Amino acid sequence: MLRRLAFFCVAVVTAALGLTAVPAHAAPDFTVLVFSKTAGFRHDSIPTGIQTIRDLGTANNFAVEATEDAAQFNTANLARFKAVIWLSTTGDVLNAAQQTAFENYIRAGGGYVGVHAASDTEYDWPWYGGLVGAYFASHPAIQAATVRIADTTHPSTVGLPVAWSRTDEWYNYRTNPRSQVHVLATLDESTYSGGAMGSDHPISWCRAYDGGRSFYTGMGHTIDSYGEANYRTHLLGGVRYAAQGTSSCAVDTTPPPQTDLALNHPATASSVENASFPASNAVDASTTTRWSSAFSDPQWIRVDLGATHTVNRVRLVWEAAYGKDYQIQTSADGNTWTTIRTVTNGNGGEDDNTGLNASARYLRIYGTARGTQWGYSLYTFQVYGT
Repeated sequence: MLRRLAFFCVAVVTAALGLTAVPAHAAPDFTVLVFSKTAGFRHDSIPTGIQTIRDLGTANNFAVEATEDAAQFNTANLARFKAVIWLSTTGDVLNAAQQTAFENYIRAGGGYVGVHAASDTEYDWPWYGGLVGAYFASHPAIQAATVRIADTTHPSTVGLPVAWSRTDEWYNYRTNPRSQVHVLATLDESTYSGGAMGSDHPISWCRAYDGGRSFYTGMGHTIDSYGEANYRTHLLGGVRYAAQGTSSCAVDTTPPPQTDLALNHPATASSVENASFPASNAVDASTTTRWSSAFSDPQWIRVDLGATHTVNRVRLVWEAAYGKDYQIQTSADGNTWTTIRTVTNGNGGEDDNTGLNASARYLRIYGTARGTQWGYSLYTFQVYGT
């Protein structure tokens, strides 16, 4: 009797003060579906990833369901979710009818989140390829690398270090998605071994797609990823964008800025055809001046970068007389040389050597076979890195 009286008194006071009682459990803002079916390689981080998303939901007021049952990809069921998270899916995971249901879901305004191996999924479904942005091609061993944040305002990247160092399995992609997506973060290939996309290596992006929204991150291979506060922030922001569409993901085709480390630095060569064609012509940013060597093999041209750098790209533009066979070499002192790439059967024009990873103060092109009877003739010798 006393408890009922106390409850009545609280209710009277609440009404008198114009207050609204807050329910013990507020309704979730939205619900997401985590889909983790695999028809190829299966990541051991999947269970941890699912639990992490559940924890993020609990802490941020959204509901989470998880499945590996492709039959849930039907019109009625998908309509319950604001976003579907493809968590390290692999291979061919949906049949034709399920694919159609998911396409219609996105066209109706649904959201997609692709995590890591989501890009290693459904290679024979072109619509999905557009949704995810790019397909997986290869990866080196798990190692530390630096992620460079390109958009510091998106929910998935706001607050993250602009130079974010972390350990993961770093994907190379079959194509660079930049022309079709809004790049959120890139990989600095000079900070690890095995990158194959050069100076512009997107690793996370978003886009409006066919009526819906898409967010993808190449990170999340390791179990430890899901315990990192910054990675959880990244993943949470991606889910929020896909589910709620609160940020713009307009395509920006501008690649990250680069600095030519060789520009106007001291350059020397084994020989010159005559005084009109010095080695300095190759590093002067002019596409009309050139270095030209004597008409014999071997010949070399080198540049002193002025300090030790990590080199990830060397771009050469040859004149009609070119190096058919040559080596890219690095040195700390200008005396002892290490070959970091060997090129054979070159055919002139532009040679953009990407995916390098070498520490050097001096860099040399060492030609062993000319492509013509004339000397080596080089318009442009550019070096990029950090």
